[in-house]
Amino acid sequence: MPLMVARFRAAAALLLAGCSIAGCSMAPDYHAPQTSAPPAFREVEGWAQAAPRDAEARGDWWTMFADPTLDDLERRAESASPTLTAALARYDQARAAAGVAASDLYPTVGVSGEASRSRVSAGRPLSTGTARTYDNYVAGGSLSYEIDLWGRVRNSVKAANAEATASSGDLASARLSLQASVADAYLRLRGLDVQADLLNRSVAAFERALKLTDTRHSGGIASGIDVNRARTVLGNARAQVSAVANERAATEHEIAALIGVLPSEFSLPVRAQPLDVPDVAVGVPSELLQRRPDIAAAERRVFAANARIGVAKAAWFPSVGLGGSGGWQATHGDLLKTPNTFWSLGPVSALLTLFDGGARKSQVKLSRAEYEEVAANYRSTVLSAFQDVEDAIAAMRHLEAQAQAQGDAAQAAQRTSEIALSRYRDGAADYLEVVTAQTDALEAQRSWIGVQTSRMRANVAYVRAMGGTS
Repeated sequence: MPLMVARFRAAAALLLAGCSIAGCSMAPDYHAPQTSAPPAFREVEGWAQAAPRDAEARGDWWTMFADPTLDDLERRAESASPTLTAALARYDQARAAAGVAASDLYPTVGVSGEASRSRVSAGRPLSTGTARTYDNYVAGGSLSYEIDLWGRVRNSVKAANAEATASSGDLASARLSLQASVADAYLRLRGLDVQADLLNRSVAAFERALKLTDTRHSGGIASGIDVNRARTVLGNARAQVSAVANERAATEHEIAALIGVLPSEFSLPVRAQPLDVPDVAVGVPSELLQRRPDIAAAERRVFAANARIGVAKAAWFPSVGLGGSGGWQATHGDLLKTPNTFWSLGPVSALLTLFDGGARKSQVKLSRAEYEEVAANYRSTVLSAFQDVEDAIAAMRHLEAQAQAQGDAAQAAQRTSEIALSRYRDGAADYLEVVTAQTDALEAQRSWIGVQTSRMRANVAYVRAMGGTS
């Protein structure tokens, strides 16, 4: 028994020696693709530049809208969205694949046991002329290991780990995209509620105007044309109420799908509330590169592609393997006695392909081309990220100015409508002036509501473009 232990120790020492030799790697030195980040975003003129906040958690950014209903919808989407569940499953797959690749770093060890009873014939070759019956008991184990001299296994593990990290970034991107989609749809729905409230109030006002016109017509003061004009304005307003109701229903169904419930089982009560746009601090370009999960995922895929070049190049060199086995064998008596031991060290094998019709050369070229593709994709992702942020910042800045101007226009149009109706009552104007003023006022007010809704949606777009804010 001590002799067997000593031999296994020698085998282990040989294995460790092979591991120490395995320090080569065929992968090129990795350098992340270079991208340039400007000191500030182009569209931030007139905005206060914020300090980098890459160390802060993304957090529940939608709470900036101070809406408990939106908070609840975001929580429901996090727990029940099939889109997020699928992304999580892909992440789990990538982690499992990394575990499979990492298993090649270690020896494969197996144990076995066997028991049999056999009878040999008396007429067998070299027989003593008698038949014999005997038992055979075997208990042992085996070990095999690929000595990673050229880094094939280690580079495979690096690539798999990088892919798992990239999948983590994909999961973060899916979560952020889901959160932003829920917030965007909800804000659109609230904007439609405010529009519906405006239209309902306008319908009531137009009904009163029609009643006034019809009374004046009955008294011979107004013409039938005035009555029909009043009916036209009222009919158009009622039609717009139905159009907004239809759009709201579709938006409500969209939210239901995002949070993972059937549209028939989901509803949100109508609530017309002021569309208050929160202030959002604008970050710096370096923060974008640190926070966007899709940028991080794209960079990890570049690293993985670089490691796979090393895997392909390692095929030009021989693969070296080490094996060993040992145990006990006996036909009777105590199996685990020292005389019943057996062992085998080896084989130590080496395999080198001499001719493969250019397969290895083509595989290296393929790996390099894949690296160039993912590196280009990384640069494209960075450029798209900067575009998204610039678009969102421009939208927030210009929509703020548009909202101010549109608000002034809505107030002026409403005053004009009131003056026109007063002049009509006094007989100083015909009803065409009233109709024109009422139509202008309604459209100006609806436009202001639309701009306010767009401003809140631009805030959501900025959060998504920046990879989330705390």
